[in-house]
Amino acid sequence: MKNSKLLIALETLGKSEWKELSAFVRSPFFNKRPDVVRLFDYIHENMPGWRQVPDKRQVHEFLFPGKVFDAQSIRQLMSWLMQLTEQYLAYQSWQQDPSGESLQLARAYRRRKLDDHFVQTVDAAEARQDRLPLRHAGYHHTAYLLQEERYQWEASQLRTGRHNLQEMGECLDRAFIARKLRLACLALAHQAVYKAEYEFALLEAVLEALRQQPDMLETPAIAVYHCGYQALVHQDNAAFFQAFKQAIFRHKNAFPAEEWRDLMLLALNYCIRKLNEGQEQFAEEGLSLYQEGLSSGLLLSEGVLSRFTYRNIVAMGLKVGAFDWVERFIHQYKNALEKKHSESMYSFSLARLAYERGDLASALGLLQKADYADLLLNLAAKTLLIKIYYKLGEWDPLQAHLDAMKNFIHRKRLMGYHRQNYLNMVRYTKKLLAVNPYDRAAVEALRLAVSSEEILTEREWLLEQVEGL
Repeated sequence: MKNSKLLIALETLGKSEWKELSAFVRSPFFNKRPDVVRLFDYIHENMPGWRQVPDKRQVHEFLFPGKVFDAQSIRQLMSWLMQLTEQYLAYQSWQQDPSGESLQLARAYRRRKLDDHFVQTVDAAEARQDRLPLRHAGYHHTAYLLQEERYQWEASQLRTGRHNLQEMGECLDRAFIARKLRLACLALAHQAVYKAEYEFALLEAVLEALRQQPDMLETPAIAVYHCGYQALVHQDNAAFFQAFKQAIFRHKNAFPAEEWRDLMLLALNYCIRKLNEGQEQFAEEGLSLYQEGLSSGLLLSEGVLSRFTYRNIVAMGLKVGAFDWVERFIHQYKNALEKKHSESMYSFSLARLAYERGDLASALGLLQKADYADLLLNLAAKTLLIKIYYKLGEWDPLQAHLDAMKNFIHRKRLMGYHRQNYLNMVRYTKKLLAVNPYDRAAVEALRLAVSSEEILTEREWLLEQVEGL
């Protein structure tokens, strides 16, 4: 049973969800097999205390004592329980979407020709929609689906006269344009890091439609993503970024928390790219975005802070020299990290802080005692070790470390931007060690090479070392 799809799914359930799933599995409407209930109870009662996950033979012996082992019967029971679990998860998701529930109810009433029931349900659903602060693409899509149900009902009642086709079209246009622009923003952001190429049919038509109908930009979902698209396309013009940032905060309540978090990350990734290009003023911009996201709680998903966000916040704070604030953040949000990543990310962040404060011994100790299973975190730790060895003048350990790091990168499945970035760090550090400091032409050539390298996150540090030769 170890690593089975069933157990992996069940491990994600909270206490209340276990209770709900128990009632779901016991309902004769969904399940008429008592052996599936027994399997559920066996897993529920024993899973938290399992030191070792039992195999199918052990499960069979518990469920069917004294009977000859039949692996197929256990596989079938697990499959049936998995189906029930998936039905429960789908039902739970559906139940959390009142508009979706109302839409399905309205459709059922319309098909049963229960006209009064239908009208009351659609009217109530539309009124509930209007009361919501949300005005994201999903809002407009739901509005379109409700309008479509109303049209289907009206068309069966009224053969002549005006229908709500105009309203349907406007809702559909807003939903489509907002989603098309959102997809374009996500693609441009991904493309900038991984050099992937995307093509979107109708995107230019969407942009032209907005030029012809500028009033569409009053729709929050369209306004925000249009600003984001312009910022990503015109990265050399900071005014577009400022407009995007202002739009995000102006329409913060128009988006679900998860989508607003994605918008924040688009803006933050823009700042990170600008920092990597050497535009230091974007460190302050990025830190203010992170601080706003933390204070609002919207950067956390169900109380969990992404380890990547945690790491980037530390980096941004160190960049602007906010050491005391960073120290408070590291300790305050350690427990908000996923448990499997908390210790490694915590120790690495403290090591970075110690390095920036000049406490190299503490930084080295923190790096050496931590286990960095995450590949990118491992490489970041190796990069920090390069800087510590260099500052301490430990040339032999540094040369050995550079060779080992290069081999490590070649052995790992690291692609695109990250692979090139860390190989460049190794390459230019080796050049830094090899250059003759009295050969000013060679030193200047190295400085120019580092300055012009396209992918190099440690450009500033390398240039500082070149200047110090």
